Amino acid sequence: MDTEDTYGEPGTRGDRLPRPADPPARPPAMPPVPPAPLAKPAPALPTPPAPPLEPPRPAALPLPGAAPGGPVPAAPPPGSAFLAWLRTPRPAAAPGIWAFGHRPRPPHEPDRIAGRPLVSGAVISFLCGWLLWSLLWNGYLGPFWIWPLYALTPDAWHEGMVAVWTVYIYYALVIGVLLVVFGRLGRWAQVWRRYAVPALRRLWDDSGTPPPAVPTPREDPAEWPRLRTAGAHDAADRLTADARHGLMNDVDHARIEHAWESTWARPGGLASFTDTVLRHGAAACAHPSGSRDLPVRAALHDLVTRQVRIGTAADDDRNPYDHRGAGCALDPGLLGTSLLAVGPPGCGKTARLVRPVLESLCLQALAGRTAVVVVGAAGAGLAPDESFDIVVKIGRPDSEYDLDLYGGTDDPDEAATVLAEGLAGDVTSGLPSGDARRAATALAQLLGPYRAAHGRFPSVPELRELLDRSADAVTALRTALRTAGLDAHLRELDARERQAQRPDDPGAFLADRLALLDRPAFARFFDTTAPGRTFSLRSLEHPLRVRIDLPERGHAEASRLLARLVLAQFTESAVGRADRSLFTCLVLDDATHTITAEAVRGVQRLRSANAGAVLTLRTLDDVPEALRSALLGSVGCRMAFSGVTTWDGARFAEVWGKEWVETRDITDRQVIAHEPLTRASHVVRRVITGRAVTAQSVTVRKVERERWSASELAHAVPAGHAVLSVTSVQGGSAPPVLVDLRT
Repeated sequence: MDTEDTYGEPGTRGDRLPRPADPPARPPAMPPVPPAPLAKPAPALPTPPAPPLEPPRPAALPLPGAAPGGPVPAAPPPGSAFLAWLRTPRPAAAPGIWAFGHRPRPPHEPDRIAGRPLVSGAVISFLCGWLLWSLLWNGYLGPFWIWPLYALTPDAWHEGMVAVWTVYIYYALVIGVLLVVFGRLGRWAQVWRRYAVPALRRLWDDSGTPPPAVPTPREDPAEWPRLRTAGAHDAADRLTADARHGLMNDVDHARIEHAWESTWARPGGLASFTDTVLRHGAAACAHPSGSRDLPVRAALHDLVTRQVRIGTAADDDRNPYDHRGAGCALDPGLLGTSLLAVGPPGCGKTARLVRPVLESLCLQALAGRTAVVVVGAAGAGLAPDESFDIVVKIGRPDSEYDLDLYGGTDDPDEAATVLAEGLAGDVTSGLPSGDARRAATALAQLLGPYRAAHGRFPSVPELRELLDRSADAVTALRTALRTAGLDAHLRELDARERQAQRPDDPGAFLADRLALLDRPAFARFFDTTAPGRTFSLRSLEHPLRVRIDLPERGHAEASRLLARLVLAQFTESAVGRADRSLFTCLVLDDATHTITAEAVRGVQRLRSANAGAVLTLRTLDDVPEALRSALLGSVGCRMAFSGVTTWDGARFAEVWGKEWVETRDITDRQVIAHEPLTRASHVVRRVITGRAVTAQSVTVRKVERERWSASELAHAVPAGHAVLSVTSVQGGSAPPVLVDLRT
């Protein structure tokens, strides 16, 4: 129960995880918890202390600005920062809004008055009311306003001290009526809400607020009420104590919550969970790597809602009212529909989108909720090596892991289909036959017999020799098949030799593309004889953190081939998982020349498989023209960064559609006077102003207009901003929002 069976061996060959023979020693992130194999539960170890979210202040040093020799304020309790984070409200909000501490905006006021007319109107109404009261008080308007006092009260109230009180009460009533009337005319209530209330709130915050009230145990998440309701009081007490003593962080909370949710799927799960928590406390059900946090965080995360904040919605009229000024965030519920980001180099795609999203997915993997694979160029600096469980550095001699060229499958037809997509998916129309299925068939006619004869798929040099129709390679394979009595596979090999004689056979073309990987730099990679160090995307049923570095410098075409191959393997593996409870995501930092017709179909299938992909492009011109609209339609989240071209903006404007807006048309017409006095006044006004006397007519109508036009996307998006639209897997959506990615 140490890992709640979350990371247990599923029992299939394709899910076996790679283990290097002699990995270099690395200091673990949490020394008391050593790394453990992903296929085995973590050993029972004492509870290690978790680093607090905020280090406490040294008790011996005074606070900045304190008087020398004065009293030193007491340091906050060790777990106060974590408890404050856990108890912060997270109200329900529209998709894409940062829910942590979110305050919904007041109701929309379509007829909102500008600040200057509002204040001037309030001042003028106050002066008018004051003037009227002064005229009444000094008797300039006659005694008629006193008449109701004498007409509606008995005569006994007009004598002695009673008369004094009666008169002053009447004066107060008159003043109250004046305040109500002129207050409504001057909109004093709006002035109070817009200016006075925020000023008082800031003054109150600056003067020091009282500590928030601690919720009751049944409502306090720090008391683990769900565990107590199920009867696990001992486990709840242990976790509560660790949280208060600063031994728990947000990853621990998310991981234990996930383990608790999985206990009900197994008999005896509650007892096993309780025993594990009592022995390990906040370190219970640890990730197989032993890590309980990332070495560095560069973004704001909320693991309760599984969100990562990427910016703030600009206070712009083009943004929906509810989003203006609110934080913008992404989570698996949105990434499950996949995300496409387009922007020129230097606009911030990697630093302000890919890195925060990747960091969030790695944190959720430590909590046992997510598996993530990121593919990028070597040296891109997506995240340090310590943030990952597996780092595949293709073309680097110091790489601990290798990449399975066939995706970990045992089916030759499936392996051939995926490999054909990687080798020739981008140039299908350039094949002699123009049909990608013929390329997959040619590969299957070689992979099937070779695996039947040798118990494994061929390596890159071996497959290249077979595609080049090397006599020695073909003869050796034929001899092995005859010795094993595999007549059916011999017929496959014979069919391959007959088809190789045709002028439109794709074998020679596939051999040329495979030659990109048959280079000295890749000599120790894609080795099918050493499965112990080979990583397969079939392992994504585990909460893995994987980074694949592509050798873009000097091997640009090979890098694109591998990127297509990984994307094809990911879509097949994610959809073919037996257990889809774990969200899995592929982050492709640069999808240039990677998008094919089969890739678009694969991305569309990810949504129903609890999986998603994050793809970035410099421009949509890097995608075949026939696939650009299909690509934008296959993803649910779309992001256009500042600096996109007008042609790219036109594609986004088309997919975002139109909306009904209210427009005002103002027409000036010259006023022609017929009377002598009016005509004379018009002449004077024309001499003074230099313009003829005109009258304005205003026409208000509703028209259908593009949410964001191509020209606005190309020229009106400021630097450091992007326009983002999101869709959740449940079907909720938000219109395109201008986001400031710097805040």
